[in-house]
Amino acid sequence: MLWSDPSNEPPEELREAQAMLRRAGLVLAIGMVIAFIILGMG
Repeated sequence: MLWSDPSNEPPEELREAQAMLRRAGLVLAIGMVIAFIILGMG
């Protein structure tokens, strides 16, 4: 940890990874809801 690093801002790769993880989780949640609806109707 360098003193010159801004403490309140994560690195670019970490921000991209977190955004990708959030999108993946959202897609997974929506997919599970749709699957439950289809299984419930079937």
